[in-house]
Amino acid sequence: MVSKCGKRNAKCGIGRNLSPRGPVGAAHGRDRSPRTLWIARILQALLLLLITNFAQASDLTATVDRNKIGIDETLNLRLRYSGDESGGQPDFELLEQDFDILSRQQSNQYRVINGRAESFVEWMLTLAPKREGNLFVPSLHYKGQVSDAIPIIVSEAGAGPDAGDRQAFLEVELDKEKVYVQEQLLVKVRLYTKVGLHDIATEPLQIPGAHVEKVDEQRYERRINGIGHAVYELTYAVFPESSGQLTIPALNYVAVAGRRDPFSLFNRNSQRLRLRSQAESIEVQPKPDSYSGTHWLPAASVGIVQSWSQDPESFTVGEPITRIVTLRAEGLRAAQLPPLPRLNVEGLKTYPDQPQQDDQVGQNGITGSRIETTAIVATKPGDYQLPPVTITWWDTKTGRQRATQLPAFRFTVAGGAAATTTQQPGSIPDLKPGATPTAMQDNFWRNLAIAALASHLLWLLYFYRRRGGTNNQSPAAAKRPPNAEQQARALERAVESGDPAHIQQAALNWLRTRWPRVNGNSLSEANRQLNFEELEKLQELLDAALYLTPPKPLNRQQVQILVSRLLKRELKDSKTESDNPLPDLFTQ
Repeated sequence: MVSKCGKRNAKCGIGRNLSPRGPVGAAHGRDRSPRTLWIARILQALLLLLITNFAQASDLTATVDRNKIGIDETLNLRLRYSGDESGGQPDFELLEQDFDILSRQQSNQYRVINGRAESFVEWMLTLAPKREGNLFVPSLHYKGQVSDAIPIIVSEAGAGPDAGDRQAFLEVELDKEKVYVQEQLLVKVRLYTKVGLHDIATEPLQIPGAHVEKVDEQRYERRINGIGHAVYELTYAVFPESSGQLTIPALNYVAVAGRRDPFSLFNRNSQRLRLRSQAESIEVQPKPDSYSGTHWLPAASVGIVQSWSQDPESFTVGEPITRIVTLRAEGLRAAQLPPLPRLNVEGLKTYPDQPQQDDQVGQNGITGSRIETTAIVATKPGDYQLPPVTITWWDTKTGRQRATQLPAFRFTVAGGAAATTTQQPGSIPDLKPGATPTAMQDNFWRNLAIAALASHLLWLLYFYRRRGGTNNQSPAAAKRPPNAEQQARALERAVESGDPAHIQQAALNWLRTRWPRVNGNSLSEANRQLNFEELEKLQELLDAALYLTPPKPLNRQQVQILVSRLLKRELKDSKTESDNPLPDLFTQ
């Protein structure tokens, strides 16, 4: 037993010798292992938490509310970045290649879910597609992170999945299937809505190669499939400038749907809409070969009337009477109406005023008017006839050429006051006792007026002769004021520029400087006093370039020749000014 125990003790002794502090060390090992494991687990959890937070800080995601829309609809893009945000925003330039960004909002949020805290910044964008087809919301970049691209299918207007229940839509209507060049085309753009819309931003209609004017605006209601719609209608008058195919481009309207809350900062209950119309095309025909008129006037109706400042039956020699001729065309602008022919009747002097142009707009488009006013003075008594005025135009309603005419006008001009008081030789008027003969009364007042006028003219003659007597220069030197040469050079520069309005004003300035007694606000008024052939031809060329529709190109070589002759002109026929028995009109 001893040996066995000794052996056993020996074995135990050997074990004690190999590890003298074995029992203590074993107990100590059993005490340290759970603690080490617990610390390792804590470190592992912290490491996983840091890795999770790091992954969240580097996350950029993009989502949309729907992937299939119509061209006239919008979608919402939500872009979220989780992590530290120190300002700035993603670059949306690539996104704007296929989409219009109607609105964008940014918000910063912090929240705790199941004991986990997270913070992120979010951008909410309302997008409207620019074209139909398969589009993509591209990958966006922010702080080194990249979001995934999102495919978007864009169909034609009204073909989306909810097209039958659209809240609002646009409609474009043309009043004709084809038009002639320069003919009026009415384009109506209607906005239909069955929800409340506010902050409507309309895009103006602009058509390359055409003149466009807005002529009417209306609001009314219309029922479609039994559902009431509010309608906002705009009418445009379009005048094509050349023949061919004319395209009315698609229009974009932006509006906000929903009730406007004045107490809400962001109006979260509202929805921003982008409405888009369909493009329309129409054929523009050239002027018909059968048209024989001087001016191309495609109109719905044309009228011409005249009126007088007083009864034409009271025409007398030397007394001016004003004739007013109004040319009116429905479906044409005033700028398209031609000037009326000038009066050229022997025995009548005419003083035309500057024509007036007026455009009236309404539901039927534009009605243009051209008003020409002319003062007429008869130099001798007799019977006169003003020639008829004929306007040839194209009737757009019937598609044929028509003519509107102002008939010839006949009138009689009586002699002056002295001729109306003549009596037969040897006739004795009947006189009452104490009465003064009527002829004697008329002669008294007439003689008094003549004496007053003669004294006034004598004073004026004395004044001008005295002022002219202070200058003993030669006649040639007296005709040329000091700045006449300066104005002549200005006229030559205007001719080189080729601008008709500049030439007209420079010529008028030179005439006023060259002959100070010449007055008037136009070349035609100045030429009535000077009677220069070159000035009359120059005025005709400038009028054709300024007022004809389409304008006639200016013949610069002919204008240069006329101006050169005009600058060398001397007022040899100056007696025409003093011998003219009629006073200048409209002067003070």
